Amino acid sequence: MLKIKKLDKIRHTKIREITKATNALSNAQKLKWKWASHITRLTDQRWTKIVTWWNGPPGKRSKERLLSCWEDDIKQKAGIDWKLVAQDRDKWTSLEEAFT
Repeated sequence: MLKIKKLDKIRHTKIREITKATNALSNAQKLKWKWASHITRLTDQRWTKIVTWWNGPPGKRSKERLLSCWEDDIKQKAGIDWKLVAQDRDKWTSLEEAFT
C-alpha cells in the first residue's frame, strides 16, 4: 500500500499514523470494556450473560496455558468489585481510558 519494505525500518506507529488505521488491540479492549459494563447492568438471566460468566469445563488446564480468565484484566484496572463499579456509567467511562 505504501511500498515500504522492512529494510526501511519505519515503525508501525508511524505507518499507522500515515494510513489512519486503527490499532486492533486497543479497539478489541475498548469493545471488551463496553461489553463488560453492558452485561453487568443486565437484570434478567439472558443467555449472553450466562455464557459470559461461564467458567468453562471442570478440570485442570495443561501446563502451557496460564490460569487467566476473561475478567482478569478488567479486575486489574477497575478492582475486584468491578461489577459494582460498572453499575455507575459515569465512573465506568472514566476508567475506560485507563483500560484502553
